[in-house]
Amino acid sequence: MLDVAVIEDTAAAEASLNPMRARMLAELVDPQSATTLAGKLQLPRQKVNYHLRELERFGLVELAEERRKGNMTERVMRATAASYVISPTALAAVQPDPARSPDRLSARWLLALAARLVRDVGELITGATRANKALATFALDGEIRFATAADRAAFAEELTTSVAGLVSKYHSEAAPGGRDFRFVVAVHPSTKAAHPTATPTSAPAEAPHPEEN
Repeated sequence: MLDVAVIEDTAAAEASLNPMRARMLAELVDPQSATTLAGKLQLPRQKVNYHLRELERFGLVELAEERRKGNMTERVMRATAASYVISPTALAAVQPDPARSPDRLSARWLLALAARLVRDVGELITGATRANKALATFALDGEIRFATAADRAAFAEELTTSVAGLVSKYHSEAAPGGRDFRFVVAVHPSTKAAHPTATPTSAPAEAPHPEEN
C-alpha cells in the first residue's frame, strides 16, 4: 500500500468523493472482506460489494487475498493507498494555470502553483511507477515566526536574491545530457495555532527517472 496516491481520472475522482466510498477507503487501510465491512458500515453486503467493485474498477482498492469458506471464496480487499490527492488533471477544462496571471504576492497564484505541482508530480509518479523507476525529488518544509511585517518582507527579498544566485550558479542551458527541473518556493501564513521556531526538514532525493521534466 502506498502512503499517498494521486487520482488523475475524472471518474475515479468522482468515485472517491462519494461519502460512502470515501468511508470505505478509510476503513480499507486494513484489509477486510465485504461481510466485515458491511457490519461496520451497517449496510447490506450486496451494496458494499457494488461499491467495492466500482472502487476496484478505478484502481482505488485491490485484492489482498482470497479465503475459502466452505464452498465459497471470500475476497479480502484493501485500499491501494492510505490517502489520496485529486490532481487538477481530473478537472482538465478548469484546472488552474499559473501562467494566466503570475503575481508572486497573490495567494491565488500560489494556489495555482500548488495545483500545478500536484498535477506534475502526480504525472511523474505515474510514469515512474509504470517504468519501475525511482523519481528524483527534493522538498523542504518548515515554519518561521516573523516579529514584524517588515521582517517578513525583508526575508522574502533575501530569499528571492538567494534563490536567484543559486539558479545563476547551477543553471546550465546547453549542458549535454542535462535534465530540466522545476522548483517552487512558497511562503504563507501557518494555519496552526502554535508557531514553533523554524526547523526546515528535507525529503530525501530519489534516484533519477528518465521521464522527469
